[in-house]
Amino acid sequence: QVPLVESGGGLVQTGGSLNLSCAASAPTFSTYAMGWIRQAPGKEREFVAATTGSVTFYGKSAKGRFTISKDNAKNTVYLQMIGLKPEDTAIYYCVAGDHIDYGLAYEYWGQGTQVTVSS
Repeated sequence: QVPLVESGGGLVQTGGSLNLSCAASAPTFSTYAMGWIRQAPGKEREFVAATTGSVTFYGKSAKGRFTISKDNAKNTVYLQMIGLKPEDTAIYYCVAGDHIDYGLAYEYWGQGTQVTVSS
């Protein structure tokens, strides 16, 4: 397993913003799709966004508020989140795989970073 290291989670008020980062240690990840999946307390995991750098998918909850980007030179994927709502509270997992997917079918998962949005 190639580690994916997330950073940037935390506590923010409703309407605030947060930026998440995820770095992959292997250079082969420059060709992989990387993205984010989240899991709120008591809920199933939910696809947030993913990108190959040239192709990008957003989940329904992310459209219009979240922006994903990938720096292939750094093997790093970013998630900029604005207009955060309490329902965005979740553990955000960085994921990576050899193809982009709208669901949960990613081979590599990070440990997760907590995002908490207070009302």
